[in-house]
Amino acid sequence: MNKIITISSNNTKKSLETREILHKKLIDTGFEVDYEYNPNAQLIISIGGDGCFLQTVRDYNLPTIPLVGINTGHLGFFPDISPVDIDSFIKSYLDGDYVTQELPLLEVSISTKDACCNIYGINEAVVKSDKSRTIHLKLNINNKHVQNFSGDGLLVSTSAGSTAYNYSVGGSIVDTSLKVIQVAPISPINTIAYRCFTSSIICSHDSIVDISPECDFENSTLVVVDGLEYNFKEIDNIKLSISDRKIKLLRTSNYEFWSRVCEKFLNF
Repeated sequence: MNKIITISSNNTKKSLETREILHKKLIDTGFEVDYEYNPNAQLIISIGGDGCFLQTVRDYNLPTIPLVGINTGHLGFFPDISPVDIDSFIKSYLDGDYVTQELPLLEVSISTKDACCNIYGINEAVVKSDKSRTIHLKLNINNKHVQNFSGDGLLVSTSAGSTAYNYSVGGSIVDTSLKVIQVAPISPINTIAYRCFTSSIICSHDSIVDISPECDFENSTLVVVDGLEYNFKEIDNIKLSISDRKIKLLRTSNYEFWSRVCEKFLNF
């Protein structure tokens, strides 16, 4: 087995200090350390918060190499290791005392008048107006018309993303062991003119969500995938589904989803 580990970190003081400590300890343990993506590495370590973790996944083009996070940020839902636990993490890793969690990616296929493109995300995709105004969207699920939505936008998330932006807009928290896709309304309008669902919709993992802007109103649409913005002109439709592509996330052997939810959201 290649004894190469790639380290990715943000540039905060705490992250850089943690990176220096981690580097020395890995070298002392017999590993080689890279700071750029190395396809021969056996592990990628992201030092930072959830944003840094997502950025690492993007920068390394959705790697098949397992990832683990050391949390020097705030919430830290993906990063599982505290900087003070680096020694115990290295020992557990060498002993094989960990679990691997596979996270399916959200595939966002965008078709415009002129082109098509695919974007992948871990958490969610948001479809909204590129201006601060109401957007009108046609929502189909599995080729069945569900509603004509009017409001700030629609958010489509994976199970892993259910605790992120989805939770902030009132969506349901979903156990990551369940492979589902969730559609949550963002500030839906309910009047005699517009009638929209006010709660999220949870579909099976093989569902296809189709969102089309009403072109009579919308010429420019913003699609935000894991916080990264893409602006499109004259969108025909946006198809969202759970991809076969996955990332592998290393977790401590005592990791349990609902314990983590309580720890991060309820402060138990």
